[in-house]
Amino acid sequence: MSRYTGPAYKKSRHLGFSTLETGKELARKPYAPGIHGNDRKRKPSEYSVQLQEKQKIRFMYGLSEKQFRKTFDKAAKMNGITGENFLCLLESRLDNIVYRLGMAKTRRAARQIVNHGHICVNNIKVDIPSYQCKPGDIITVKEQSLDHPAIKEAVEASLGTPKFVEFDKNKLTGKYLRLPERSELNQEINESLVVEFYNR
Repeated sequence: MSRYTGPAYKKSRHLGFSTLETGKELARKPYAPGIHGNDRKRKPSEYSVQLQEKQKIRFMYGLSEKQFRKTFDKAAKMNGITGENFLCLLESRLDNIVYRLGMAKTRRAARQIVNHGHICVNNIKVDIPSYQCKPGDIITVKEQSLDHPAIKEAVEASLGTPKFVEFDKNKLTGKYLRLPERSELNQEINESLVVEFYNR
């Protein structure tokens, strides 16, 4: 299955979860899309609950099913709690770090900025959104892209960054300080259901 590129609001309403983490998608219509969206009250099966949780996380980070499963398999081989390792790997993707630093308004926008070669990691241009950043990495905007309108607009609109990254708005330079703690990530997702889904 390829990466979803359709309407984010429609997908968020279908899942009953803000994939953009803003809550705007569900503010006006907090029910599924379609003519019967407000009438669906059937109790979901255990499999359905697990699948929906997987889809929440997958669409939130903007991965294809293949990328998502590959990341999960990598997390399963690491020491520690698989679910938390999995979220840390997703948060360490370069497109997500660019989003967390406030250089893009959404993860989709961050992915595009990285793809177009506007971002450097430790002074080396990286145009692979799935690049795994490590704590201590310095993420900067390429010198030729310092006046990029989308980046400047996002930085000006940014309301701050999480504690596991730091960002200098004047120099457009950020640093991935450490792996995020579970308490710093979205509390509406239950990663243990994804572990159960793949361990069936």
